[in-house]
Amino acid sequence: MNKKILVAGCLLGVIAIILGAFGAHGLKPKISHEGLQTFETGVKYQMYHALFLLFLGTNSFLKNTTRNTIFYLVVVGVVFFSGSIYGLATNELSPIDFRRIGFVTPIGGLLLIMAWLVMLINFLKIKSDKS
Repeated sequence: MNKKILVAGCLLGVIAIILGAFGAHGLKPKISHEGLQTFETGVKYQMYHALFLLFLGTNSFLKNTTRNTIFYLVVVGVVFFSGSIYGLATNELSPIDFRRIGFVTPIGGLLLIMAWLVMLINFLKIKSDKS
C-alpha cells in the first residue's frame, strides 16, 4: 500500500463531494443549466480518478516507479482538467476570465488518458495465471 496515493485519493474524493454539493445547492441558482452540467462533469471526473487512486494505492501489481508516474499523471490531470472546468463553468461569477486558461482542459484530459494507458500497458505485461 502507498499512503501518499491513498491520502491523495481520499482528499480528491472529499473535495469532489464538497464541490458536487456546492454545485447542486450553491451554484444552481447562480449559473446557467449548461454551466452547472459542465461543473458536474468536472466533479465526476475528479471522483472517478479519486477512486482510481485508491485502487492504485492498494494494488501490488505495479512497480513503485510506475505507480508514482501514474499518481502524478492523475493528480496533475485532475487539477488541469477538473480545475479548469470548474473555472470555465463559473466564469460568469468571477472577475477572472477563465477562458484564457481553457487550453489546459484537454492537456489535463490527455494526462488522465496517459495514466490509464500506463496502467493498461503494465497490466498487459503481467504473466497470466494458467489455472
